[in-house]
Amino acid sequence: MVSEISTREAYGRTLVELGRENPNIVVLDADLSKSTMTQYFAKEFPDRFFNCGIAEQNMMGIAAGLAASGKTVFASTFAVFAACRCFDQVRMSIAQPHLNVKIAASHGGITVGEDGFSHHSIEDLSLYCSLPGFTVLVPSDGLEAEQAVQAAAANYGPFYIRLGRPKVPPVNTETYQFQLGKGVVLRQGNDASIIAIGVMVAAALKAASNLALEGIDCRVINMPTLKPVDEETIIKAAVATKAIVTAEEHLEGGALSGTVARVVAQSCPVPMAFVGIKNTYAKSGKPNELLKEYGLTAADIERAVRSLVNQRG
Repeated sequence: MVSEISTREAYGRTLVELGRENPNIVVLDADLSKSTMTQYFAKEFPDRFFNCGIAEQNMMGIAAGLAASGKTVFASTFAVFAACRCFDQVRMSIAQPHLNVKIAASHGGITVGEDGFSHHSIEDLSLYCSLPGFTVLVPSDGLEAEQAVQAAAANYGPFYIRLGRPKVPPVNTETYQFQLGKGVVLRQGNDASIIAIGVMVAAALKAASNLALEGIDCRVINMPTLKPVDEETIIKAAVATKAIVTAEEHLEGGALSGTVARVVAQSCPVPMAFVGIKNTYAKSGKPNELLKEYGLTAADIERAVRSLVNQRG
């Protein structure tokens, strides 16, 4: 049975497995290894772990140098630091030379909770999706996080992997096989499609179950690879259901919503609605309270679907 764990915990334990298999893997952290879970790798492979201190920009430079010398590098910190504090270094030193650096960023979104808006990373996916050559992954549960990290290690090039702080319910079964660049249809339906990432996948499934009681049949798609996105699955959903709702723990516009809207507009325009953080920063609070306050619950997805279905008649 798939267990309920945080995606950051799955990442930390998977790093150890990868370290045993591949002596070329090195791991960097910015004095947050207990929180990012790189502590497991540090304990087992101290000669291949480097604590760069509270100097995230410098850590990215070190990661670039190690990758340029042939290493497979995992660099970890909180998502808000990986995106906002280090963007210039990532752009110049990792993205432009297209180096083999995997930036695994924990504490993504507002489910960081009580740490407050200084630590809420709600711009990171937009920023990393803007970098040419980057692959951007947003796993929805522990099993998917494990397989996504394995895929990142096995494929050359820069990756951004967004991980979360709290434990999340499993949405995938034990037979699940992550495929880079592919979306996953978790539930079939013909009245509308819900495309979700990260913690919002579980909310999307709950919303679809509730809507089914009203006679609204929703397709639910998990999109763990945000870039390059699975255009084929999006287009099939648009053609079949004639309505799409996106759901993400991120500011609306530049991440999932913008990516899906571009594909839909170019290939099969249909009515769309977007469940995400509006043009605001969040308060400090408990994760579930914040998700409710900022419109990121199953009920919010349900309202968006009903609106589209009613518009379509």
